[in-house]
Amino acid sequence: MRKVETADIAVLGGGASGLAAAVSVLETYNCRLIVAERLDRVGKKLLATGNGRCNLSNRSLSAEAYSGSVKNMMQIIGTSADTEDFFMSMGMLCVSDSEGRIYPRSNSASSVLDALRIKLKELGGEELCGFDVKNIRTESDGFTLVSDSGEIECKRLIIAAGGYASPVFGTDGTVMRILRNMGYKTSKICPAAAPLRVSQEQIRGLKGVRAKCTVKAVSDGMILREESGEIQFTDNALSGICVFNLAKYLSGYEGRLILSADFCPDMSENKLTEFLCLAQSARYNCSLDDFLTGLLTKKLASYIMKRSVGRLLTESVSELKYADLKRISHNIKNLDFNISGASPWQNAQVTFGGIHGSCVDKRLESKLHKGMYLCGEILDVTGDCGGFNLQWAWSSGRLAGSSCAESLRAEELK
Repeated sequence: MRKVETADIAVLGGGASGLAAAVSVLETYNCRLIVAERLDRVGKKLLATGNGRCNLSNRSLSAEAYSGSVKNMMQIIGTSADTEDFFMSMGMLCVSDSEGRIYPRSNSASSVLDALRIKLKELGGEELCGFDVKNIRTESDGFTLVSDSGEIECKRLIIAAGGYASPVFGTDGTVMRILRNMGYKTSKICPAAAPLRVSQEQIRGLKGVRAKCTVKAVSDGMILREESGEIQFTDNALSGICVFNLAKYLSGYEGRLILSADFCPDMSENKLTEFLCLAQSARYNCSLDDFLTGLLTKKLASYIMKRSVGRLLTESVSELKYADLKRISHNIKNLDFNISGASPWQNAQVTFGGIHGSCVDKRLESKLHKGMYLCGEILDVTGDCGGFNLQWAWSSGRLAGSSCAESLRAEELK
């Protein structure tokens, strides 16, 4: 016989948002709760965040850092109790760096997961791992989660199963597809916080280069957004946090997206041209390959020279004309790369898009199925790198959890 578990509330997904929801449920109302997780343990994606340090949140939360169709996303983020206080209440201290990013004081993501699991156990919550959901059935008195290994019957359901990003950590899009089949609308979905692909020919010779710059996302001459940071080049992609924060624009501008890098943002193009004139005088008898040494890293300097003047780099700097210097200056300030697509889901940290905000009310209850709540990455909310996505996970999870628990309590007190 198939094993059947029963619960008052089931939380589908044992990641950041799911665990926050579970704790919030049990702090609001004492009931039987099961966290159903696809993998062999909860929180695996959480352990990988922030390169294992777990960037919990950011001190500079603002609407500019988020996009998506959940209309009250900033109200949800703003009204939940402070994230540092939330974890302090579970016995964990936090610290922040100079850029406002908040981390556990231990500098270890395992501290975050341990705090959540200890609290969940203390409150009487259960974990059911290895539960790979295949279907969600609606019943007259609740829901049934169906897997190959068994079923979970519950009165209320919280969906916190993530999107498509980083499938190795359990978020492979299965639940998103199940919800689509149940009638839920999704916004356009693509990888976010991910490298962006370019042709190998475009960046030949740049593999391994890291350089500080300002990067603009541009489409049809319109600047969509500008980011500063370190850009990184692989053999067929652009990477780095400044690129990750622009990856979401691929959704609306696929085939028309350009990233334009400025490797000298503190100087105007005219001032840079004046400097190059002086540099030509100082290095008059040098080869072109050495002309930009000291301004840019060697590989990047050689790449820009080849792209600007189309000559052998063994030729003399003395051969450069003023028009050549202008082109070099322009390319240092506006090095364009045509984006051909996003890297695969396994290289993405976040899903852009998801269940459309019109499918849930202001307390994150489904408008299609009463008693079902959604939170975290499965909803159409995407934040910048720097703790913004985890803040959404905590805030939305806690609201979904408390809303779900209050709904159940109200029903049982009738």
